[in-house]
Amino acid sequence: MGRQIEPRAAQRPRAASLERLRSTYHRTPLRTRLLAGLGIVLAAAVVAVLTQLSVWATVTGTVLLLALFTAFMHSAGALATAVVCVGWTVVAHTLMSIPLHGQPALLLIPLLPLPVALVAARISAFPVWHTTLVTLLGGLIVGFGLALAHMTIPAVPASLGVAGMVLGAAVTLLWRWVAARQLTKELDRYRQEGRAAAAAGPAVPAAQRARARGGKGSAGKGEVAAEEPIPVTEALAQLESMIGLEPVKQQVRAIAAAIEAARLRADAGYSVDRPLRHFVFSGPPGTGKTSVARTLATIFHSFGLLPTARVVEASRADLVGEYLGATAIKTNELVDRALGGVLFIDEAYSLVNEGDGQPDRFGNEAVQTLLKRAEDDRDRLVIILAGYEAEMDRFLASNPGLASRFATRISFPSYTADELRRIAESFFARRGDRLDEAAAAELAERMEQVVQRGVVDELGNGRFARSLVEKAAEARDVRVVTRESSGKRPDPEELVTVRAADIVAAYEALTARLPGFTPPPDITEALAELDAMVGLEPVKRQVRAIAAQLRMARLREGQGLRVPAPMRHFVFVGPPGTGKTTVARILGRVFAALGLLTRADVVEASRADLVGEHLGATAIKTNQLVDRALGGVLFIDEAYSLVNPGYSGGDAFGSEAVQTLLKRAEDDRDRLVIVLAGYPEDMDRFLHSNAGLASRFTVRVAFPSYTPQELIEIAERTAAQTGDSFDEGARADMERVFSYVCESGWIDELGNGRFARSLFEKACSYRDLRVAENLGERASAADLTTITSADLRAAYTELTQR
Repeated sequence: MGRQIEPRAAQRPRAASLERLRSTYHRTPLRTRLLAGLGIVLAAAVVAVLTQLSVWATVTGTVLLLALFTAFMHSAGALATAVVCVGWTVVAHTLMSIPLHGQPALLLIPLLPLPVALVAARISAFPVWHTTLVTLLGGLIVGFGLALAHMTIPAVPASLGVAGMVLGAAVTLLWRWVAARQLTKELDRYRQEGRAAAAAGPAVPAAQRARARGGKGSAGKGEVAAEEPIPVTEALAQLESMIGLEPVKQQVRAIAAAIEAARLRADAGYSVDRPLRHFVFSGPPGTGKTSVARTLATIFHSFGLLPTARVVEASRADLVGEYLGATAIKTNELVDRALGGVLFIDEAYSLVNEGDGQPDRFGNEAVQTLLKRAEDDRDRLVIILAGYEAEMDRFLASNPGLASRFATRISFPSYTADELRRIAESFFARRGDRLDEAAAAELAERMEQVVQRGVVDELGNGRFARSLVEKAAEARDVRVVTRESSGKRPDPEELVTVRAADIVAAYEALTARLPGFTPPPDITEALAELDAMVGLEPVKRQVRAIAAQLRMARLREGQGLRVPAPMRHFVFVGPPGTGKTTVARILGRVFAALGLLTRADVVEASRADLVGEHLGATAIKTNQLVDRALGGVLFIDEAYSLVNPGYSGGDAFGSEAVQTLLKRAEDDRDRLVIVLAGYPEDMDRFLHSNAGLASRFTVRVAFPSYTPQELIEIAERTAAQTGDSFDEGARADMERVFSYVCESGWIDELGNGRFARSLFEKACSYRDLRVAENLGERASAADLTTITSADLRAAYTELTQR
């Protein structure tokens, strides 16, 4: 699928944050989670004691909140079930306390929801939370009624109310189970009826089936040979067997239930409309949209609403003709071919292509024809428009008819790392291959990487998992055959065993085209480059400490220990020319070497790169800059200029940039390092201007000015790189120059290391001029590479002129 990739932060910031949170939660070992939960409960108890609150109530509330959070980390359905259980417990205990005040039987009430929810999870025909709610309410009604009877008839034991509650819940669960079985039988019976009615029309009242058909292109083309339908339960079972996609499964189950309810109302003699509808499938590629379209076609066919379960797949090229007028003919022919089944149009948003600023007349003609046929043939055709979420939003907004006729939307989420791992393992199993222990661990780690780096959509989700399996099997075959060619016959088990090296080879082959997936830098080399810098001893110590903290955090994580969030954003303070940008690059290499960043690139920026020409444009410009830096380091020099107190009424543009930057610093903290640099006093004022800055940029690295000896070393190293040198007189003059500018406090204004390099470069220019004028072609190698005192003094005079 070709498209212009928009920044993920702009497309799905909330969804991405939730996925990262859930991924982090499931990646954390169970023991660590339990210890963390216990620590939170103990902390809550201590706070309750200190504040003289009820310890029992505080601990109970904390445990309930932790339970709800745990449920939410699994799925929205689990959270709904947990909320039902907690809410019912509170209500039931409150009501039952009226007739059973002080009775020990009240302690049994909180024990009921858990087994009810576990049993409800086994009844897959209905949502778990709904079955749990109905069951608990049934039990509460029976139990509360019996408990009230004790108040009027003392002979009735008080504890009978709790026993009645359990019995009522059991009876309700049994009824729910029977209803699920009955629904299955009804669907099977209806399948038999649907065979006879499949060719003639839907299983709805005869008066509705006999309605005359009209509309262009429908005459004589509606006779579709009926196919043998499969049971709805089998179609839904195919859907349930798909990995992930829980929100999609719930929505498809609801559609099937609505169709069954319409059938039952029709059988009872009520007038109902055909429950056919058109759909919008939105989501990234490789998330099973085509597979779910086939499942929907099977469901509609099983209910007798469509004569076939055929799915006709199409794209823009299948609808748009080569000239105006041909598009309508081509689109009508495509719809005629799909009549009686499902028409699935992938990348439907490409039908409205206004990239060149001109209306897309061909695409609009296809849309208008499609809308007419969607209305005229709505009883014999289901149309599904599929594509990326943001693009489909724009497409639907481009024509009011689209939004009204395609009102049912199913959103497909990206796969999580665990789901991608399970998909890949299922592909391996289908091939008859097996993973050794190291390969299974490598597979899980690689899937975690693509999700954390935010490229799972670009790689194609499930398609990436399939491609990884194929590439890994290919790498395994090459490895085994190469070994055989060396004279050693491979073990039969080796022919079907995938090793960790095969997973790595496949992963690197598939991600090589993506930026930031090159081999990570070596942390030892990065720190060696830091040590090779002249001076900056306090900076070197601090950067080494940061690197050590990051390495230890990674070791702790590997051993299942609690790991504090790594420091991500920094403030570099110091005069210009003291190596701040160079150290930022080294820091990026350290983060990349430890896997905390996908690339070691540094994007340098200043106020002009963040601030727009009008309010509103600044946020866009800042977001684009951050998007460009994602995966690496964003270095903002003279960051204090974003808050300019000299503006009357405040610096609205700079404040907008700061607010946007703070939000992205938090939202993208797992894939971005931001470094704010500037003079110490100005940076202090800048950080104090906004509480969010001080809280998010907590690590401060101070860069001192260079000493005269360090400046001499910088100049001599710069000269050595090009094979040049200073004679004794020039070196003595250089010592005097650097001592003077440092003692007079002039070195910061001159630029520290930049001044040393500029002095050498200017001296080279004067040396070349002197040699050309005095020696010309007679110049020796020493003449061409030696800088004299006169050269140096002339360079100093030029650089310090005011």
